[in-house]
Amino acid sequence: MLTCFIRYQIDPTKRAEFVRYAQTWGRAIPRNGADLVGYFAPHEGSSTLAYGVYNIPSLAEYETYRARLAADPLGRENYEFAQSEKFILREDRTFLTLASTPHGEPT
Repeated sequence: MLTCFIRYQIDPTKRAEFVRYAQTWGRAIPRNGADLVGYFAPHEGSSTLAYGVYNIPSLAEYETYRARLAADPLGRENYEFAQSEKFILREDRTFLTLASTPHGEPT
């Protein structure tokens, strides 16, 4: 299992637009094959950093998921919304594997 962390640098004056974007992904991502952990908007500290986090079984399945998401009407609409409103200044994506399991077992 891979976890994709998307780090966004957003325009702090357009936080509401990012929240709308995140809520739309909350509907579109799960129906296209990824296990969405969530989208996170700035609250305290940095007003420009936001995150999206989801799980996907493999990079091959990620490619299939991305193609489905791009073809999904809601996904296309959300991409277009981000482009037109320009609230995302930078987007970085990294894939990580969980290294700390098992959690909470005595040593």
